Amino acid sequence: MALRRAVLLALLGVTALLGYQQWVPANAEQWRAQWPQTDFSQHAVPLDEFVSGGPGKDDIPSIDDPRFVAIPEADLEPRSPVLSLTVDGDTRAYPLGVLMWHEIVNDRVGGKPVAVTFCPLCNSGLAFERKIGGRILEFGTTGLLRKSDLVMYDRQTESWWQQYSGKAVVGEMTGRELTLLPLRMESFERFRERHPDGRVLVPENGWARDYGENPYTGYDTRDRPMLYRGTLPDDVHPMTRVVVVGDEAWTLDLLRKRGEIRRGDLVLRWSSGQASALDTRRIADGRDVGNVTVQRRIGDDLEELVHKVVFAFVFHGFQPEGTIHTR
Repeated sequence: MALRRAVLLALLGVTALLGYQQWVPANAEQWRAQWPQTDFSQHAVPLDEFVSGGPGKDDIPSIDDPRFVAIPEADLEPRSPVLSLTVDGDTRAYPLGVLMWHEIVNDRVGGKPVAVTFCPLCNSGLAFERKIGGRILEFGTTGLLRKSDLVMYDRQTESWWQQYSGKAVVGEMTGRELTLLPLRMESFERFRERHPDGRVLVPENGWARDYGENPYTGYDTRDRPMLYRGTLPDDVHPMTRVVVVGDEAWTLDLLRKRGEIRRGDLVLRWSSGQASALDTRRIADGRDVGNVTVQRRIGDDLEELVHKVVFAFVFHGFQPEGTIHTR
């Protein structure tokens, strides 16, 4: 375990140091040799768009048997960022200090099989239903990136899935799309206030990795993203955080300035108190990037909506025809 941890840290360190370089993509024959169970005759995107992120298949290990504790037992500081998910009254928090080192949690929440995912290079925290077409899938990390975004694979067919879209892009499942679930990226304090009876993911072996630390120190204030192959937005800094709803995005700078944005029945709000997971070495010390809520007003009630809080380059890369609102 100590050796595996050292290797992973070294790989992540190399990725961080070489962030401005472009890894050379393997050709189709190399992919077939490395992934003999994957059906490469089916793919929705060119195979040369995939690049190595450094670690190999499952070198960033998914959490497949997650363990949770009650809030009083969680060793988290108030500003620590978490992903919070509620399904049928079952509410759980997934600290980014843990997901930074695992990226995928295969879980069941409210009896529903889900995958909770985080891609550090995109700042994208997303949750999906794992059941599709009557089959329950289990996900792992390929070690590959496309447009800097995590490429997952399912262990049933070894098809590759794009984390940002939830779509299968290579293999037997090509064209299938996972159902996104409403998820919040918020501070532990906000989660605790909203769900005092919620549960919090804890690592099985807390000593195995530097949980609570960020191996990508200073990443979200760089001039360019790491390992990105594609065009960058013209009118906004690529590392600006944006909140995405459908084919529209609003910068967090704008939302922070206004506090609330309404568009029809859509209500976006910002409040202070969440540390950036991709700023300082110690995540809890990161600068305040704030908490975002995205809801739809239905009569007197507000319904949680699926949304994404990502860097502007990610939205531009995957949704080039979309609109980024800056004012």
